Amino acid sequence: MSKNNVAVNVEGVSKIYRLGVKEQTSEHIAEMLWGFLRSPLQNFRKYRSLYNFDDIDLNENGLVGGQRDDILWALRNVSFSVNEGDVVGIIGGNGAGKSTLLKILSRITPPTSGNVTIHGRVSSLLEVGTGFHPELTGRENVFLNGTILGMRRKEVTQKFDEIVAFSDVEKFLDTPVKRYSSGMRVRLAFAVAAHLEPEILIVDEVLAVGDAAFQQKCMNKMQDVGKEGRTVLFVSHNMPAVSSLCDRVVWLDHGQKITEGPAQEIVGKYLLEGVDTTAHRVWKDPSSAPAGKFARLREVRVISKDGDIIGHHDIQEPIGIQMEYEVLQGGEVMLPHFRVRNDNGVLVFVTLDHDPKWYQQPRPAGRYVSTVWIPGNLLNEGPHFIECNLMTRLPDILQFREINVVSFTVTGNMEPGTARGDWPGRLKGVVSPALKWETQYSKD
Repeated sequence: MSKNNVAVNVEGVSKIYRLGVKEQTSEHIAEMLWGFLRSPLQNFRKYRSLYNFDDIDLNENGLVGGQRDDILWALRNVSFSVNEGDVVGIIGGNGAGKSTLLKILSRITPPTSGNVTIHGRVSSLLEVGTGFHPELTGRENVFLNGTILGMRRKEVTQKFDEIVAFSDVEKFLDTPVKRYSSGMRVRLAFAVAAHLEPEILIVDEVLAVGDAAFQQKCMNKMQDVGKEGRTVLFVSHNMPAVSSLCDRVVWLDHGQKITEGPAQEIVGKYLLEGVDTTAHRVWKDPSSAPAGKFARLREVRVISKDGDIIGHHDIQEPIGIQMEYEVLQGGEVMLPHFRVRNDNGVLVFVTLDHDPKWYQQPRPAGRYVSTVWIPGNLLNEGPHFIECNLMTRLPDILQFREINVVSFTVTGNMEPGTARGDWPGRLKGVVSPALKWETQYSKD
């Protein structure tokens, strides 16, 4: 397939649902009897109203006469296109409209307005065991599910052994699916959807059911599907998975498209949304500071090599992270430590306080400042978020933990001495070290 051909085109798609309203009750028996006699007609009108939206003007973005309490906009005027061979992620919080969009693309439910054009055979995996019959065996359900996906029996037979091997349920193949665990069902369902060679594979957040090894197996399979020139639409809350798997990302929020673009860029913006952190955090009131029995956190800051609090750091310069804390009761061994995550939510590293003056040594009561230095030309460009922790040892008891307590951004450049040199743009990866290269040449 050529990536220049459009596989999926979504144009101005909206989907609305009519919400139920509070049932009115009668106080008198006569009214109750009259209501009972009228109920068939009322029920018919109520059912019809759920699917009839003549009173809604879709050309005004749903704001006809102000906010409507009985109308839910699952999607509102969403447009984007996906080329053949693209792997595109759909991201957003709960209630953003991701699953509704995939159901429309899978033709499970129609849009209220707008158009969807799909070129190619679609295979969807939206819920665990969709299309599986609980009384049928795994073997029978493979053929049933393949038929539902539009495959001929010959096609299913040709792929049957691969499906079984991938799902790792061979021992239970002739057991009714109702006896399968949720993990077994999702393994078999994904194996059927991924191995029957659809031109377009649509996957919702179902991989979270499987264990880590199976999730990685599924990720590798979807990468293979993309490399074969087929199209993948992938919904997940696992941002590292979206960043590594997808070429492009569409970001939805409350039914509307916020933006779309390169996966790493959009995922970074999404993770930064609503995160209110700076390079300096201080608790002036000790009673409100994070604390345990033996220690209390007072300040966390990100500093430059000159000791200035700064949120943007040149990629070639060292970065200091400090925590200032109080030891409330002396005699305990303390272990301050930081966790650093990047804008994809990936844990870059954990650093423990191994200062030889205090490591494994009981600390007297008092005020301490612990600083760790990250060397230049190590972290990749982009935002980074700090988790600040301190525990007492033997036994290990956490005194405080503050997630995303401070943040900083590493800014790159195209100067000699950096990892990317004159490469125009951010390199992929968690870190971006400027490593030493050697090249030997000979005419032979």
